[in-house]
Amino acid sequence: MAAESAGILLYKRQGRGLLVLMVHPGGPFWRNKDDGAWTIPKGERGAGEDAETTARREFAEELGAAATGALIPLGRIRQRGGKQVDGFALEGDLDVEQISSNSFEIEWPPRSGRRQSFPEVDRAAWFSPDEARQKINAAQRPFIDRLEELCAQSRNQS
Repeated sequence: MAAESAGILLYKRQGRGLLVLMVHPGGPFWRNKDDGAWTIPKGERGAGEDAETTARREFAEELGAAATGALIPLGRIRQRGGKQVDGFALEGDLDVEQISSNSFEIEWPPRSGRRQSFPEVDRAAWFSPDEARQKINAAQRPFIDRLEELCAQSRNQS
């Protein structure tokens, strides 16, 4: 069975537009990668954990801040390799200079016998939807599209 993950696309309104928050994975593999490397804060579902609980937990682990408020479902996507990701939107704000990520440990350099610790997320940034589409893992682009559609609908109903 394919792995299941869940995450939150934090957004804030700016004038008539939007900004979305994305994170860049930490560790040596991602150090020099930019376009296509960014992602929504997300992670694998724990045993018996629902998608919303996972999304809130991963947000807190990767950013050091609680995801409070009502989550808006953005549906499910399938990434290359088969992982399925449930996305949620949440309106809010976060100071990207104040993030605090959990860490992971790997043998580095490979076959060196030495273990090093790296942050799971090495930085976070706010992007316009167009910038975000270029930066984000391609499989996650539909989350940005769906968020824009939902915000446009709510603007039209106001």
